[in-house]
Amino acid sequence: MPVPDAGAPAVSRRATVVGVVAVAVGGGAAAAVLNAGPATPGGGPATPQTGVTAPAKATAGITRSDLVDTRRFGGTLGYSGRRVQPNRARGVVTGTRPEGTVVRRGGWLYKVARRPVVLMYGSIPMYRSLAPGSGGGDVGQLERNLVALGYDPGTVDDDFTWATARAVRRWQGDSGLTRTGSVDAGQVVVASGPLRIAGNTAEKGDTAGRTVVTTTSTRRTVHIDLQTAYQRFARVGAKVTVELPDGRTVRGRISSVGVTARVGADRDSPATIDVDATVAGGLGRLDQAPVTVDLRTERRENVLSVPVEALVALREGGYGVRVVDGSATRVVAVRTGLYAVSRVEITGDGLTEGMKVEVPRT
Repeated sequence: MPVPDAGAPAVSRRATVVGVVAVAVGGGAAAAVLNAGPATPGGGPATPQTGVTAPAKATAGITRSDLVDTRRFGGTLGYSGRRVQPNRARGVVTGTRPEGTVVRRGGWLYKVARRPVVLMYGSIPMYRSLAPGSGGGDVGQLERNLVALGYDPGTVDDDFTWATARAVRRWQGDSGLTRTGSVDAGQVVVASGPLRIAGNTAEKGDTAGRTVVTTTSTRRTVHIDLQTAYQRFARVGAKVTVELPDGRTVRGRISSVGVTARVGADRDSPATIDVDATVAGGLGRLDQAPVTVDLRTERRENVLSVPVEALVALREGGYGVRVVDGSATRVVAVRTGLYAVSRVEITGDGLTEGMKVEVPRT
């Protein structure tokens, strides 16, 4: 995360070091403070005034790259499109699917009075009965499903003809439905694609009420209740990294960002917005599992950076780095930019990629 610059002054060729800088990054201090005294031209820091021998030093390179900072948020891994499906069949529930079952076109979601309620694909819900003489986009949708299931309704159009009725009767017979040649809203559920059984809201023997089953899509998603204070970090298409319950990490992208804030449960709970991210990889069948999500919060492109522990505090104020040049060292004052994980962006007179700087030996 960005740390306020200490306001380093103009570079001084006689910059003196008062200590290795301890900067908290990711919850831990980067280095312990050491009263190192003035820089010496030939062999690293002078012996501290306390008389304790200074720790041996190692070197690290100044690199040029993109720096990305992240923040970590809690999320929930599940499936998108959760919906309590409305039921229009009447009678006693006689069949349900196990949770996690994926139902595709032509498959049944549940059964009422031993008659299956079948899934078909489309965008128009079954809001009426379709029979010979019916016309409209929902008829064309039905005919396209019949073709996909292997039944010939004749010309695929928006007219329910005798050929459509013949195909419907054949489909009904093969599906365990009464061969009526017409289709009513209690026989079909329409969705845009395969549905996954998320849970049954009724059991065998129950009277079928307003709903029997809750479904989701088969697309994996991570949901984040993001505090509104951080909503600027959530942009559609932005990359995220998700840590799964077993410790593995997978990558994803933000797919949607809510625009309406929800007030917290009490005055101490912050308002949140809904953020969803799609993820891929070997996710297993986990549903509603807690995960950790890293969102990119800031990015600096093509900048010089060093390990955070390379920073030293200058007597003149601000920070510096101790550049190693052969057997000699010199202190160069720097201005700091983005702190990202274990590295920090720096600018300073004469600093270039590939130079070596001192860091504490681990």
